[in-house]
Formats: sequence, structure tokens, C-alpha cells
Amino acid sequence: MSVGWIIALSVIGGLLLIGLIIVLCMTPLKLWFRAFVSSAHISMFRLIGMKLRKVDSQLIILNYITARKAGLKISVDELETHYMSGGNVENLVKALVAAFSANIDLTVQKAKAIDLAGRDVYEAVRNTVVPKIIETPEISAVAKDGIELIVKAKVTVVSNMLMQISGAGEDTIIARVGEGIVTTVGSTDSHKMILESPELISSTVLEKGLDRGTAYYISSLDIADIDVGRNIDAELNIAKAEAEKRIAQSKAEERKSMAIAAENEMKARVQEMRAEVIRAEAEVPKALAKALSSGKISVNDYYEMQNIQADTAMRNSLSKTEENKSERIAAQKKEAANTNAPIPKAPMQNSGFGGSSFTPQMNPLAARFASLAASQKKNNTDNK
Repeated sequence: MSVGWIIALSVIGGLLLIGLIIVLCMTPLKLWFRAFVSSAHISMFRLIGMKLRKVDSQLIILNYITARKAGLKISVDELETHYMSGGNVENLVKALVAAFSANIDLTVQKAKAIDLAGRDVYEAVRNTVVPKIIETPEISAVAKDGIELIVKAKVTVVSNMLMQISGAGEDTIIARVGEGIVTTVGSTDSHKMILESPELISSTVLEKGLDRGTAYYISSLDIADIDVGRNIDAELNIAKAEAEKRIAQSKAEERKSMAIAAENEMKARVQEMRAEVIRAEAEVPKALAKALSSGKISVNDYYEMQNIQADTAMRNSLSKTEENKSERIAAQKKEAANTNAPIPKAPMQNSGFGGSSFTPQMNPLAARFASLAASQKKNNTDNK
């Protein structure tokens, strides 16, 4: 053998050795050996390809081994494709194994579609076997008698595998159950009927078929708690009465404002009239002076008018004095009646008539009359 052949064979052997070393370095031998002994054979080149594609080969191979051990007919390509699509490979395999064990008709494609739709496919399969209980929040409903009932229910549901992709979720179930509870309570004449027979709510809600278009079948509806709340009818009546009261108060304030405005207007008019009277009274002396200067009235007429005005003022003063005296006597009588004391007698005044002596200081009115009589008599004598 020539030296050239020896060199060529050495180079080829070295290249093969280097390639073998690279393959051994890039291949997870433990994972390959585990798949081999688990009757889930997979080639080293596929493992190298997974590594180059940045696929979690350990996750894919371990779940592939689980599926093959459970008797599922699923390929590595399907698992790798689901992983690269953003699916949960572990949940997918667990759901397929659970469905196969429970004899539930669930294909690989349908399970992958449910998982990629955002639902937990394993929980859906598990809820098919073990029913799920959904607790509703406190739901407020009002009966026809105006009493509020606060109801809390528990809904037992089973997964509907045919509607897992396009069916509504738990929120829709809770909303529909709440609607049914409000309708049932609102249609009763008295809240006591619901308290006596809570099963009225369950039977009415289940008859409505509230699980249509959802991802669940409603198997039962149980009332967990019923509390009596507020008297809504009374609160509404109180609110109505308060509103009417405020309206009446606003109208009364409006009328009061109008009355005050009218009163102020009348006061202004009174002041104007008083000003007119004062202005007219200011013209009287001028008219008197003019009449005296023109000879239409005499000085005696003027003084007689002054005497009449003085007499009128004196009579008004005396009448006020008599009124005050009467009020004082009445108060003394009342006080004496309360204290059982003797009632004081008013002093007798001399009127200046009936044979009694006339004293001007004692009766000014009588003195004034006497003076007027003497003046009139003197005038008559002068005229004669």
C-alpha cells in the first residue's frame, strides 16, 4: 500500500472521529437511551435537529414516552409542532392520557385546538369525570312586596367537550344563574315564599336551559344561603317623600321671596306717599299766609283754627291717659286676684261741673271750654 493511500485513510478516519465526537457532544445520550429502553425509539439525528431548532427536547421526549406507555398513538412531530405553536405539551399529553383512561372521545387534533384556544384542556377532561362546583357571588333580588333577598348559590357543572373551543366560560354561567335568580325572586308576590321554598329558584333556573352555548352542562343548582336585606319599597317611598318635601320647600321659598319683594315695594310706595304728604303740609303755611294777606280769612279765624287744633291734640292726649290708666287698673286687679290683696280704688277727680268748684288746673279741658265760651260771648257783645 502506498504512502498516499495511508494518508488518505488517516484523514478520513480523523474526520469520522471528529464527526462522531461532535454527534456525541450534541446528542443527549441519557435522553436517547431512556427513550430507547422505554420502547419509544427516536433517532439521534432527530434529537440533534431539535437542539438546532431550539426545541426543549427533554420536554418533548419525556411526554412522548408517557404517551407511548399509556398506549396513545401520537408522534414526536405532533408534539414538536404543538410546542412550536405555543401550546402546553405537558397538559396536552396529560389530557389525552386521562381521556383515554376514562374512555372519552378526544382526538389529538381536538385536544391541540382546545389547548391553543387558551383553555386548560387537562382541567376540561378532569371536569368531565369529576364535576366542578362554581360559587356565585351574593346576588341581590327584590320580591313584589319590596323586600330585598341576598342569595348565594352553588352551581355544579360538567365539561362539554364539544363546546370547549367556542363555548362560553364560567362568567357566563354565573351571569345567567344570577339573571334566573333575580327573575324568580322578582316574580314572587312575597319574599316569604322564597324563604319557605328555596327550591323554587333551582327548578326555575334549571328549566330555562341556561347552559346553552357554554362549555359546561349544568347538572344541579343548590341555594347555599338566603339573607333578608333592605326594604326597598320603603326606601323608595322615603326618597319620594323627601323629594316632594324639597320641591314644596323650594316653592315656599319662592313664594316667600315674592312676598318679601311685594312688601318692600309697598314700603317704598308708603314712603313716597309720606313724602307727598309732607310736601303738601309744607304748602299749608304758604297758603295761610297768602289767604291772610289777601283778606280771605281774618286773624280771628286763624286763631280759632289754632284753638281747634290744640283742643284736638289735648283730647287725644287725655284719651291716651285714660287708656293707660284703665290698663294699669286692670293689671292691679289681676295682681290683687293672684295675691288675694284688696283691690285699690281709683281716686275721684273733680270734673268742675255739678255744683263743684271750678279749678282750671284740675280740669284743663273744662277750662278751655270756659275760655272759648267767654271769647264767643265777648265777640257777640262787640258785634251788637
